[in-house]
Amino acid sequence: MEKLVDDVNQSAAILDGGVFEAIHEIMHLYRAQQYRSLRATQHELTHMENRALGYIARHPGATQRDLVQRSGRDKAQVTRLVQGLREKGLVEARADELDRRSTRLYLSADGQAVHAELHGHGVTLAAQALAGLDAAERAQLASLLERVQESLRAGAAHGVSSRANSEG
Repeated sequence: MEKLVDDVNQSAAILDGGVFEAIHEIMHLYRAQQYRSLRATQHELTHMENRALGYIARHPGATQRDLVQRSGRDKAQVTRLVQGLREKGLVEARADELDRRSTRLYLSADGQAVHAELHGHGVTLAAQALAGLDAAERAQLASLLERVQESLRAGAAHGVSSRANSEG
């Protein structure tokens, strides 16, 4: 017997959020494994501290304002976060040479070592997550997700909401 594809119900499932439910489940599993990996190290870091270390590693000289914008946290939360990383000796704050009122953030030598270790755990986890995909499938997945991200950003930039679309 020939297998028929139900395009109508598949389309409805996608519109009902099936794709986003799958993305949510993937991220839940991924984050749970990240947390386990973080707890398994000798470093007493929170998930947010790890994320901040990663951001500063990728953007040496970033400001707390940059972290506020990137993290979605408020200024007071980021101030406490950076202070904690400084107290642990993982982050150094230096005055901006052009604007002494601004402080630039850099990883200390210890911060670089901790970040390298934790980044290695992240690379291993990502490889595990994508192990069932070949190079072409990984590239296609990345491309498709980038297009979804661009669509969402474009909608946000234009004030588009799902409610407005469904009522139109």
